Amino acid sequence: MNERVLSDIEVLIIEDDPRIAEINRRFIEKVDGFTVCAIATNEFEAKLQLDVLRPSLAVLDVYFPDTNGLTLLSFIKQHYPGTDVIMLTAAKEAETVVQAVRAGVFDFIVKPLVFERLRATLEEYARFRRQVTTWQEEQSTVEQSEIDRLLQSAGTGRMTGNGVGELWAKGIDKVTCEKVLDLLNRQGEVTTGTVGIELGMSRSTARRYLEYLVESGDAHHDQVYGTVGRPERIYRRRQENA
Repeated sequence: MNERVLSDIEVLIIEDDPRIAEINRRFIEKVDGFTVCAIATNEFEAKLQLDVLRPSLAVLDVYFPDTNGLTLLSFIKQHYPGTDVIMLTAAKEAETVVQAVRAGVFDFIVKPLVFERLRATLEEYARFRRQVTTWQEEQSTVEQSEIDRLLQSAGTGRMTGNGVGELWAKGIDKVTCEKVLDLLNRQGEVTTGTVGIELGMSRSTARRYLEYLVESGDAHHDQVYGTVGRPERIYRRRQENA
């Protein structure tokens, strides 16, 4: 038991609603390797817990009666650079998202919280922390390819290639995109209709994700003409030796 606690990533929840904070705590602790070390419901408690606990990760809301989450985010980045931040908030204003991204949040998740979305982010964060720890303990220099992989795991605003920042810009959710890609890789080829049935989404939504995979190079498509009706687009997985 003690061994697991020592290896866990400690998380500070900064959320003014105690009920929501408790829900967030339960969700976070359902993910292996994470434990909530404290909950802060206002600015004073947040700064006190940051100073005493120095957590690896803070899960931060935007709206507080006595402060703004973006102000706290700037404070954390300035005074506790070893603490990473995931914004978890009902705020959807474009300017808020842009400011958070520029300040260096690992991810920005909009309420109501979907557990699978949070779990995917926490698992990605755990991989990021392991990579950082390995570098600090075992390597004095790194190659460009290793830097690229780290940046791809480093969250919103710092992602490259098929990262979260690029996906959001196109209205694509990372977790859903991975499900579509997994289905495509398993079946070899799909249509918007088959993706819609298998994953429970509309044909237009399926088309948006499939076209993104074509654009990113993870798939290609062909037009298939039947004897009647409109031509149908078939999406096929990328051939590694193509």
